[in-house]
Amino acid sequence: NALGARGSAEGFAGDVGSEEGVDALVAEVQARGDRLHILMNNAGVTWGAPLGQFPFRAWDKVMGVNVAGLFDLTQKLLPLLRAGATADDPARVVNVGSVMGEREMGDGAYSYAASKAAVIHLSKILAKELAGEGITVNALAPGPFVSRMTAFATQDETTREAVGKDVPLGRVGRDEDIAGCMLFLCGRGGAYVTGAVIPVSGGINVMSGPNIFERALS
Repeated sequence: NALGARGSAEGFAGDVGSEEGVDALVAEVQARGDRLHILMNNAGVTWGAPLGQFPFRAWDKVMGVNVAGLFDLTQKLLPLLRAGATADDPARVVNVGSVMGEREMGDGAYSYAASKAAVIHLSKILAKELAGEGITVNALAPGPFVSRMTAFATQDETTREAVGKDVPLGRVGRDEDIAGCMLFLCGRGGAYVTGAVIPVSGGINVMSGPNIFERALS
């Protein structure tokens, strides 16, 4: 609001980890207007434990927030999204997946990786089903970014640099990397795009093993 841009921003808390929390969040949105132009499903939780020690309860919590909550919130906001959609300017849904949902990477976060694979697949299903209603559904598949979830590995410059060395483009993601994707998907450039998965991962999405003939040729 201090920037003096058109419109205003309001913040309020929500919990997509339960059906009651989703209903309360939907009611808050409905109280603020009769249409919705952009829905970004960014809420997520993770759980890490070594294979052989990964607990059963880690699945219910992670899948509940990352998949069930995302789907239920989107479903219940469809009336507002439909009201905000036009043929030339569709309503936009952007779901945040993960490169771990695209690549076979567990890294001790098995339920998280599986939930993000579900987010990506679900985004494509909804894109197909909602295109005729003027609603686009796309997904982001980020790599390492600085956040509370990744604080253990990105909390200071030293650890960020270490993580960045394992990223093909040589660094962790920045806020503007996600912001740029959102501007594209939610602006004119994304008006004719649905069912896409944008790999905001610095190239991790195309990492593979070494050349199979490398040793023979060296």
